[in-house]
Amino acid sequence: MRFLSFLPFFLPFLIFAQTPKVVVGVVVDQMCYDYLYRFEHHFVKDGFKRFLDQGVNCRNTNYNYVPTYTGPGHASIYTGTTPYNHGIIGNDWYNRSANQPVNCVFDSSARPIGNPLSNFGQVSPHLLETTTITDQLKMTYPSSKVYSISLKDRSAVLPGGHMSDGTYWFDYNSGKFITSSYYMKALPGWVQTFNHNHPAENYIRDWELINPISTYSRSIDNSPYEVTVMGAKSPTFPYKFSEYAQKDFNLFTITPFANTLLTDFACKLIENEKIGKQEATDMLCISYSTPDIAGHAFGPYSLEVEDIYIRLDLEIAKLFHTLDQKIGKHNYVVFLTADHAVVPVPQQLIDKKLPGGYFDVPFAVNQIKETLIKSYGYNLILSEKNQNIYLNKLLIDSLKLTCSEIQQQVASQIRTFPEVKVAVVASDLDRGVIDDDWMKMILNGYSKERSGDVLFLLKPGYLPVESSKTNEHKGTSHGSAYNYDTHVPLLWYGNRMTSQEIFRPIAITDIAATLVHLLNLQRVGSMTGSPIIEILGH
Repeated sequence: MRFLSFLPFFLPFLIFAQTPKVVVGVVVDQMCYDYLYRFEHHFVKDGFKRFLDQGVNCRNTNYNYVPTYTGPGHASIYTGTTPYNHGIIGNDWYNRSANQPVNCVFDSSARPIGNPLSNFGQVSPHLLETTTITDQLKMTYPSSKVYSISLKDRSAVLPGGHMSDGTYWFDYNSGKFITSSYYMKALPGWVQTFNHNHPAENYIRDWELINPISTYSRSIDNSPYEVTVMGAKSPTFPYKFSEYAQKDFNLFTITPFANTLLTDFACKLIENEKIGKQEATDMLCISYSTPDIAGHAFGPYSLEVEDIYIRLDLEIAKLFHTLDQKIGKHNYVVFLTADHAVVPVPQQLIDKKLPGGYFDVPFAVNQIKETLIKSYGYNLILSEKNQNIYLNKLLIDSLKLTCSEIQQQVASQIRTFPEVKVAVVASDLDRGVIDDDWMKMILNGYSKERSGDVLFLLKPGYLPVESSKTNEHKGTSHGSAYNYDTHVPLLWYGNRMTSQEIFRPIAITDIAATLVHLLNLQRVGSMTGSPIIEILGH
């Protein structure tokens, strides 16, 4: 009884002790789950191994929708729900009213801040249709600070949410970090100083293997499955970027040195914005884009990607050391995950006699157009984007045809192609007439305003291409509902968490749902994820 009488006095202190001063979300763009183990022998003590040895490893984490792209991935991580609710159904999608594609963060009312001539500054989160965990933190505790950074604009904008104190991304034109007028009128002085003192061209150097080639899990260079980057004679080390990439910032972003620039920017942000120096929790969102840019070109079984991750491990260690020094080792939580993984290069699958291949989407769509013209005298298809076929509804109405019947006809024909696994029509998705697990993945990624009339999935190992040309058979991509795209790492560290491995199924939407309870917040908007109880019980 005497203990109970003191409990009200101690309870606020117990809660505060469990609430971190800082939460850092790290998203690695295009990271396969197995990289943690295939490359582990390269890792240093305080990089990925700090997570693996001292943190929580959620080993069965998957995306629960399709398409698995960068925009939807970042939005789902930080909203705790799927595209069906947050509306970010792709990196871009076809806009019927504008009759053209729209980028997921494009905002015509915004202007670039930091480089007035930039092509990368008309962006904001206004197309995100629900709130993020970062928004909820700002709404609940207005003194909390939220910052978000990345090379890609969408990878910075969507995690930072609608109320970010500062969202910055890399300007491919100038090689500087910029923002947009949605957030502020001018760059803070420290960002201007960073851009001046850390110009991207100073980070460009020749890219050589950091370790002896004999230590890599693959020892074959000059693979026939890799893209040759501009300026190089072959996809082989060393890459003489100091000769042909100077001030070509598109090429710079494919190198591991772009990760270094982003880490240095993050460390300066922590110092200059005094992150973690107040009672309210602050949040910093960091997204490493280079692994995706390189991964598309070289594929998951390349020397280049392995070297990227060996070097990224050093950047993670640098980030940990900064947090230890500036915040205090037990005062922060870091989670690390990926916005998607990636399919092996399909040509490599073909050559190894494994299932996979390529699907010429324009050829298939043109076949369907010809069928519609023969049947009705008109082409009834407006566009195809991200395996969404958009019908001309106005024309269909004017011909007094039934849209749902045309949808079914198109779906029936797309199903006849041997590369296609399943096709579903929007009228069935709108009514919830779904009895197939793959279709449920499609439904979770569907928006009645933004998605097409017919949505289809390819069979495992297949990629959509724009033609049958063999030069499209190098490099790879992602976006499917299969495990090679959906199964990603999820690691947690900090705030005295108990080291453990969790093997039960966890959805990507569970991350934000867990942060709700770590930060004592209300569940966010349309959140559908569930908290990871094992983490909260530490």
